[in-house]
Amino acid sequence: MSLLTGSANAVKYTLFGFNLIFLITGIILIAVGAGVGAVYTGYEIFLASKFFSIPTFLIVIGAFIIVITFFGCWGALKENYCLILSFSVMLFIIFILELAAGISGYVLRTDAVSLIRTSLSESMSSYKNTTENPTTVLWDDVQRDFNCCGVDNSTDWHKVLNNTELPLSCCHIPIGAIGTFSCMDDINNVFLNGNRGCLSGFADYIAAHAVSLGAAGVVIAVLQFFGVIFACYIAREIKIRNGISGFM
Repeated sequence: MSLLTGSANAVKYTLFGFNLIFLITGIILIAVGAGVGAVYTGYEIFLASKFFSIPTFLIVIGAFIIVITFFGCWGALKENYCLILSFSVMLFIIFILELAAGISGYVLRTDAVSLIRTSLSESMSSYKNTTENPTTVLWDDVQRDFNCCGVDNSTDWHKVLNNTELPLSCCHIPIGAIGTFSCMDDINNVFLNGNRGCLSGFADYIAAHAVSLGAAGVVIAVLQFFGVIFACYIAREIKIRNGISGFM
């Protein structure tokens, strides 16, 4: 027999419904964290470790949310004070962690340009036009994908390659070209990738994914804040009706 009546009973079932929503949000966090992490993995040479810590953090939080929804659902249905109280405490901890992850995502977006500039500049010295290595492959991929050349512009390659020739990925190789093709740093070179650096386009791409991390963390944290309120209210009502003394 239910110990709760009226509005308290309605809130109990609302809390149960919220738990189903929390289960979905946990899955969403895992999906967002895994998705952004997969995107970043392709550029791991150019990205600092903090770009990977937040996606991993969201995946862990999402998994934890899926686990604790058991406490909320079972506690709400059975009107068990201890389970609901445990659920409230754990949900509040998750709320704080998600808020921290969300804020970190927005901070990472702000720091993306300076962090990526440092990584790109330092990695240019590892570019080799004689032997293939991961840095060379990634630089070529980025310059082709983002239609760019160098960090700020094509002249960044001068001090690395010591001449006016550029990596072929800095140019659009004309269709039907036969024989040797040279990518020269010349204002008259119509095949040059727009003579713009990779920093702006690449950093914007990475920062946009950091924003998705921040948005997911903050929005879901707001939902869970209401869950904490409902859970605390239910726990208090059960405590009063059971005559439980002590905490809350």
